[in-house]
Amino acid sequence: MGTVELGLEYGIPVSPDHRVPSRKEAEGILNLALDAGINFIDTAREYGDSESKIGDAISHRRNEYVLATKVLVGDNQQGEDLVRHVEASVLESLRALKTDFVDVIQIHSATLEMIQRGQVLGSLQRMKEKGAARFIGATTYDDASAMAVIADGGFDCLQVAYNLLDRDLERTVLPSAGERGAGVIARSVLLKGALTHRYSYLPPALDDLKEAVAELDAVAQSVSMSLPEMASRWVLSHPAVSTALVGMASPAELTATVQYSCQGPLESSLMERVRRIKVSDSKQLNPSTWPF
Repeated sequence: MGTVELGLEYGIPVSPDHRVPSRKEAEGILNLALDAGINFIDTAREYGDSESKIGDAISHRRNEYVLATKVLVGDNQQGEDLVRHVEASVLESLRALKTDFVDVIQIHSATLEMIQRGQVLGSLQRMKEKGAARFIGATTYDDASAMAVIADGGFDCLQVAYNLLDRDLERTVLPSAGERGAGVIARSVLLKGALTHRYSYLPPALDDLKEAVAELDAVAQSVSMSLPEMASRWVLSHPAVSTALVGMASPAELTATVQYSCQGPLESSLMERVRRIKVSDSKQLNPSTWPF
């Protein structure tokens, strides 16, 4: 379960869906997630009050889930300043999450230079030695950084964007992660809501993306499947993917996602039909460039 939607307005702004759940609503969603068998919760210091909502709602069930959070580091932070920043960030996360440790601590938006320099990894390893974390990972936004994480050897896992349309990782990153035994956490499974019915609300600036998703929607309907189901099962079909993160801001979305994940991998013939659909302007696959 990805939890950015528990703390921030996220995704395509379509009313009445586009709102942050109250603390009581978040508590219901998180407990329902654990009851349904979801056992990986991913959050971050930058996700609004997501961490504290998780801590308030399910810290008493801490042995039921793997908990991951992140540390955001500035490019200019080095030396003792970096060490102090990382320690302070991790300790603040632990307080908010009401736990003595997180299972995975990740560098948030790790750059190639940051990985190659090694200082952030060293700081996280110190926190691991202190018992504040069990495993170390990094979230990346380009192939070069992802490959650097895999090659480094000091990281246990890697979080990357992977979905029905953003498939470049299949060429090098995912096979390399599989060979090295690095855990892969796939995010952006629903492409910030674009791989749901909300794609029809995408603005004209994203017409290339909108047209490609419409094609995917038609393919899904031709096999009596919803677009979100096809998107979720696509990611889970790749053998290198250890965990798929999906944001769920309502009980209905959560229940549907769990049902999709139980259906198994997609048929190879269906996957080949998907691969023939491409976005002509690849920049539109990066939600950070979207005009909202």
